[in-house]
Amino acid sequence: MTQHDLSGPATAVPGHPPPDLTKPAPGRGPLHPLDSRPGDGELLAARLVPLRRPGQWISAGVLLVLFAMLVHTLVANDRFQWDVVGRYFLRGSILHGLLLTLWLTAAVMSSGYLLGIGIAAMRLSRNPVLRGLSFGYVWLIRSVPPLVQLLFWYELASLYPRLSVGVPFGPEFAGFGTAHLFSGILAAYVGLTLDVAAFSGEIVRGGILSVDPGQSEAARALGLREGRIFRRIVLPQAMPAIVPASGNLLIGMLKATSIVSVIAVQDLLYSTQLIYNQNFLIMPLLLVATLWYIVLTTLLSIGQYYVERHYARGSNRAGRPPARGLWQVARSNIPLFGRARTDLVGLS
Repeated sequence: MTQHDLSGPATAVPGHPPPDLTKPAPGRGPLHPLDSRPGDGELLAARLVPLRRPGQWISAGVLLVLFAMLVHTLVANDRFQWDVVGRYFLRGSILHGLLLTLWLTAAVMSSGYLLGIGIAAMRLSRNPVLRGLSFGYVWLIRSVPPLVQLLFWYELASLYPRLSVGVPFGPEFAGFGTAHLFSGILAAYVGLTLDVAAFSGEIVRGGILSVDPGQSEAARALGLREGRIFRRIVLPQAMPAIVPASGNLLIGMLKATSIVSVIAVQDLLYSTQLIYNQNFLIMPLLLVATLWYIVLTTLLSIGQYYVERHYARGSNRAGRPPARGLWQVARSNIPLFGRARTDLVGLS
């Protein structure tokens, strides 16, 4: 017996006449058009109305009122002294501190990630000594606050006046004093680099572990070497898990460089502190530093978005939505107004 799908187009079977879809199938009742009942035509022709969400409109109104109050207090409060902020925003000393902040962030992240990759390799090694040493390093660095690490390296001379290289409990080959070894910038660089290495090592290790081990096993079965397997198979699949956490670490490190002001490193924050210690314009100068940090973190966030989208290519399988532009992502994440369903408009 040949069955015909009433939902698809009628097709003729060779040697047989085309089926008549107006007649009921054997054993079934009579067929009725969808609009044969009274009122069905008007129902199908009715305009679709989006679902009303009064809670969203109420929350949107409350948020708009709060936002308007915030804008009003920023504009109407003369104590913010926006004219002073504009006068010092591009001051030479401020820009000098800004450049030092950018250099320190780039140097710390580059060196820290190189060390972090080595630490991740040690954590994934089969050697129990390497695994134990890397685990101990990560545990120790993550347990000590970054400010304490900076102060430790800055005051290293009080703990070790002289460092030497030689045989333990034996002769000394070379040595040097540490009284003038660690300046403020060097102490900040070393302390922050060691801190980034611990966190980046865990980020890289987590990204590598997110890749299915079967990928590497299949590559070994094809005769590929370990280095090529890591570069061409493991790392590209691990990057979607590594990039978001790395971007957050970069933004966090940019802001964390402000703690170097406690050891007299003239970064962006310390440059503003030097100025308001002379003219006592504390809040306007702090606003200058705040605006610069907002600008830098915004640029880094935009860059992180495009890097994530680059490494997310080809990951739209399993029903995932396609990649969207930055403006579409920003609009879809603004919870002020409810969005009407537009995917059913063509059905009316």
